[in-house]
Amino acid sequence: MTQARTTPAQKRRRFREALASGRLQRLPGAFSPLAARAVADHGFDGVYVSGAALSADLALPDIGLTTLTEVAGRGGQIARATELPTLIDADTGFGEVANVARTIGAFEDAGLAGCHLEDQVNPKRCGHLDGKEVVGTDVMLKRVRAAVRARTDPDFLICARTDARAVEGLDAAIDRAKAYVDAGADMVFPEAMRDEAEFAAFRKAVEVPLLANMTEFGASPLLTARQLEDLGYNVVIWPVSSLRSAMGAVDELYATLREQGTQEPVVDRMQTRARLYDLVDYASYAAFDEELFDFKIPGRDA
Repeated sequence: MTQARTTPAQKRRRFREALASGRLQRLPGAFSPLAARAVADHGFDGVYVSGAALSADLALPDIGLTTLTEVAGRGGQIARATELPTLIDADTGFGEVANVARTIGAFEDAGLAGCHLEDQVNPKRCGHLDGKEVVGTDVMLKRVRAAVRARTDPDFLICARTDARAVEGLDAAIDRAKAYVDAGADMVFPEAMRDEAEFAAFRKAVEVPLLANMTEFGASPLLTARQLEDLGYNVVIWPVSSLRSAMGAVDELYATLREQGTQEPVVDRMQTRARLYDLVDYASYAAFDEELFDFKIPGRDA
């Protein structure tokens, strides 16, 4: 009911096994526990928590303004909402090397299955914007090594993201990725690839699992899950899609209310009460405590 029955250790082990299966793991972004419930209900393989989405949900730009406490807290709420493994965005680790180590501990305590760290400078910016800067390879190697040393569960996944493609070129990004793997990274996230050939080049050069970011309005083409699986990728994320879709509907609702004074024209596009109650699992609470939940759920048979 209130939290998943699968333990964090079990989720991490299952995520590791899934990565080794050769089947693409599909992780839509969820900006809330309720959105994560919908991810699970639609049969996906895991949940992704985007730093950009969490920043936007706080009405902040994605420039490193969120804190470890905020991100770990929200990540833990999302992770507890489903039986699926949850991968979270750690940005640059929320500080220097010691902060990276503390970040891993906080994420493990929150029940997350893994995280990705990036090689941008502080303050970071969205990976698909111009003007990014990356730290020296030696600095990122320290971040990766600190993360690997700090974890207490060996199944907690450390993913190294490189933003070097837009700054130093594809070959340099591949060289960085190989160095990050040598430092202990379990997976690599090559950010802002420009075309399918670049995704393929990364797959040919790097031996560990690879993550593809299929974000809208970015530098990368929107490849399908089938295309990415054929390319040999192991994970795909759609990081901000749910937030953008939700806020598009919110804007439409508010415009309708302002112009027409009623929500009636958009009610048929809203989530129904029955569907909401299904996602929050009212029925289980009713069965658990009949004295407290002694009502009928609209849209359900008695």
